[in-house]
This record gives sequence, structure tokens and C-alpha cells, in this order.
Amino acid sequence: MIAQQQQERAVRAGPIAGINPVAKLTAALLIALPLVLTIDWVSAAVALGLSGILFVLSGVRWREFWLRTLPVWVAAPLTAVTIALYGQTSGQIYVEWFVVRISEGSLELAVATFFRVLAIALPGIVLFVTVDPTDLADGLAQIVHLPARFVLGALAGMRMLGLLADDWRALALARRARGVADEGRVRRVLGMAFALFVLAIRRGTKLATAMEARGFGGIADADGRPITRTWARESRWGAREWVLVAAGAAISATALATAVWVGSWNFILGPA
Repeated sequence: MIAQQQQERAVRAGPIAGINPVAKLTAALLIALPLVLTIDWVSAAVALGLSGILFVLSGVRWREFWLRTLPVWVAAPLTAVTIALYGQTSGQIYVEWFVVRISEGSLELAVATFFRVLAIALPGIVLFVTVDPTDLADGLAQIVHLPARFVLGALAGMRMLGLLADDWRALALARRARGVADEGRVRRVLGMAFALFVLAIRRGTKLATAMEARGFGGIADADGRPITRTWARESRWGAREWVLVAAGAAISATALATAVWVGSWNFILGPA
């Protein structure tokens, strides 16, 4: 186990791995912003190509990269095929059968959608592979100055998500031991889901009470004025974070400028 953890740390030793999670979140949003506003393959392809530099510097091995992003590689072609078959018709029509109509415009839209899905999803996934939830919570509270109660509550809830699988397994074994899990699969799943929901509420209530008792909800002095909260780990923001944010902005600006220069910019909120 120790060797595996050391190997994991070595794998995540890329230049971007140790950067503040808030900077990673900001860079991913900057890359995705122009792609949300337009549907054209030029801007998406340029953003995807330039994001490849971030993929290399992230410190993620290629095997892990393909495993983590596999759902995106499956969803992007399926989305493109759907757009090609049922998308808006324009230009020359190649195939027409029942509700299926493949045209020049639908194929162009399908290609644009394919690159758009990849360019929006891949940078966010790769950048967040190396993010620790506690580091992200520290950054959101200390740098972005989000409400500490919300951030700490969300972090505690995220930490408890891993217990749901164990609870589901324990419920299944308990019901099987009582002989009530042999038939009625739909009824069994609904019953277990309700029991898991009740168990999660009870655990959340106990956790909230324990956190409030330990001062996570905020501390006030004798006059009722809030005392400045202290943090176990300081969230730092320095030159590396600014460089990553600037890289995300540069990728976004380059993709936008290239699409406008080529003439493929297609603002989705513009006139039809």
C-alpha cells in the first residue's frame, strides 16, 4: 500500500499537479467559455489541440488519461451521430429516410459538436484528476472567500459519498440474510434505496451536529461578533497559479480569434 501511494505521488508530479485547485478550476472555465457560446469545429479543434499541452504537463499517465476520459470518448461520437441524423437540415441532402435526414449542414454541425464535447470536457477532467477535495475547499474558502459553512459542509458530504457503496452492500447482505432479497427485484431496489436515503439523512444529521459542536459552524465572541476563522492549511496563490490562468485565457482567446478569422464563428444566441 505504501509503495502504491509513493508511486501515485510520483505519477502526479507534473508541473500542474501541485497548482492550487482554484487556478485549475478557473483555467478550465476560461477554456470552456467560448466553446459554450459557439458551435463551430474550428474554435473547438484549436482549443482541444492547445489543451494537449496541459494534458502533458498534468502529470497524469496516458493509461489513466484514457481510463478517466473514456466516457467522454464514448459520448462525443454518439452525440455527433445523433446530430448528423436528426440535426438541422441545410445545404445538400445526402440521405433522407423517415425522420432521418443527413445533409451537408447536419454533418458540419455533427463535426463541430464532436470537437466541442471533447474540448469542453477533457481539460476539466484532466485538470481535476490531481485535485484533492480538501485543497479545493481550502482554496474556495480562503481565496474565493465563499461561505465557510457551505464549503466545509460540502467537503464533509463529499467525504461521506464513499460510504454509500458500503451501506448499499451491507443492506443487500442484511436483506439476503433475512430471506427478503430472493425475488421482486424492482421492489427490492426501491426498498433498499429508501433505506439508504433514511440512513444518509441520519448520518448527515449526526455529522452536522458533531461539526457544529467542534466549531465548524463559526465562532463568535462575547458580544456576538464573529471571530476570524483559522485554517489548518493555508491555500497559497502565486506565480504558477497566474501562469495557469493566463494559459487558459490564452487558449480561449486563440480559439476565439481563429474562429473569427476563418469565418466559422457561430454564436448560438445570435439571429437564426
